[in-house]
Amino acid sequence: MSSESWPPPLKEWVAKCLGQMTESNRTEAQTELRQVIADAYAAHTLWTTDWDGVQLKRSHFSFRRSIFPNVLVKRQPFTEACSLVQYQRSQAQDVRNINHLNSTFLDRRDSNDPPASNKKAKKNALKNANASRTFDINDQSALNLRAQRFQREHELERTKHLRESGQNALKANQNTAHLFRDMTLSRSESPYGGADDPEADPNVLDWDRFTIVGTSQDIFKDYLRLTTEPRPEQIRPYAILQQTLLELKKRWREKSSYSWICSQFKSLRQDLTVQRLKTDFTVQVYEIHARMALESGDMVEYNQCQATLKTLYELGIPGKDKEFTAYRILMLLHGRNRSELNIFVGQLTPEQKADSAVRHALAVQRAQAMGNYHSLFDLYLTAPNMGAYIMDHFIDRERIRALMVITKATIPLQFIHNELAFDSLDATRQFLVDHSAAFFTDPREPDSKKTLDCKPASSQLAQKFEEKYRKVLIKGAI
Repeated sequence: MSSESWPPPLKEWVAKCLGQMTESNRTEAQTELRQVIADAYAAHTLWTTDWDGVQLKRSHFSFRRSIFPNVLVKRQPFTEACSLVQYQRSQAQDVRNINHLNSTFLDRRDSNDPPASNKKAKKNALKNANASRTFDINDQSALNLRAQRFQREHELERTKHLRESGQNALKANQNTAHLFRDMTLSRSESPYGGADDPEADPNVLDWDRFTIVGTSQDIFKDYLRLTTEPRPEQIRPYAILQQTLLELKKRWREKSSYSWICSQFKSLRQDLTVQRLKTDFTVQVYEIHARMALESGDMVEYNQCQATLKTLYELGIPGKDKEFTAYRILMLLHGRNRSELNIFVGQLTPEQKADSAVRHALAVQRAQAMGNYHSLFDLYLTAPNMGAYIMDHFIDRERIRALMVITKATIPLQFIHNELAFDSLDATRQFLVDHSAAFFTDPREPDSKKTLDCKPASSQLAQKFEEKYRKVLIKGAI
């Protein structure tokens, strides 16, 4: 029988005994161990014996009355203070001791056991003999793997200890319970240390230690996605970022390319994020970039800015939150996300509803829901701030819906131009051409005198609405 086939409690018991041995009693103790294991094997009780309660006959090696002071001597676990080589040597010595016990026990068993009487017994005997030779103490790679396994177990134990240390720190035993009776803690105060001590709670990382402070003096820097850990010499500090924003605003007024401006703003936002800067300046950067993206029709960048601004506003950082609340309502109208729109509108405070931009957005919602296209296009022409840039993305859809109602009667082209907020008569006629609805009763007349033939136009308008506007796809929507 090899030690690999021993039950786990027996292995633990043998390891505990080996850890207590000294040079003076090693030979005597090993002899006694062999005899105990041999007796248990002969009685077929290896798996049924309660090894934790087994005591050796000699009083100097008893678990309850040990020659060692107060505590049992345990083998040093693998820690930073115990090198890997020392730990491997310690484990190898345990293996030698166990295998020595096992080989002696096998020799004794082989000399006492009767010969196998059938094929099954012979097969089992051969299997047990092979199993006893499966572990080679001179196999360095096997020892390394074993040491690594114990190292991983040690790391897991240390992590578990850190998690439980906070809970166990406040628990007192029966002898020291009186020390905690007069102890009072506030709700916000940590029981592990002062509120100003970042190392008080081992379960909370001190992120300030990992915060990068940039040292780069470059005003402009193209945006590149980070693929490695950022370095301070590549990051601009707060003072330089303020100068960068002023220069970018100046370049925007000078009609610089939006693609270059966008790249600069993204690198500016990246430097803020890497340095964990969340201030009113951060809010200002995202608000300006969002407005520029709206003006340029870049809805992907706008939605990214809007998502970050939502988080910053929730942190209590001041900014133009009411302006961007109105933009969010219009974006939800554009995406036809009625359920989220109803939830968002229901969460508005009286202060937000009193703002002119928010009132305008809510009026757009009401006109669209009621099918009041006359009021809807008046609101489009009078949109505050940059709300018209968002409405541009869904105004054609609303024009088609309005035309589907209007074309139930014969109407002049001039009326469509005035009612649906087109820039000119030519733009009105071109819109009908683009949507295959340019049917006129008097096509040779000038645009100011043309009349739309509604019967063929209405069917084409309904078809185009289903093809182009029934589903809305918004990239980067939040």
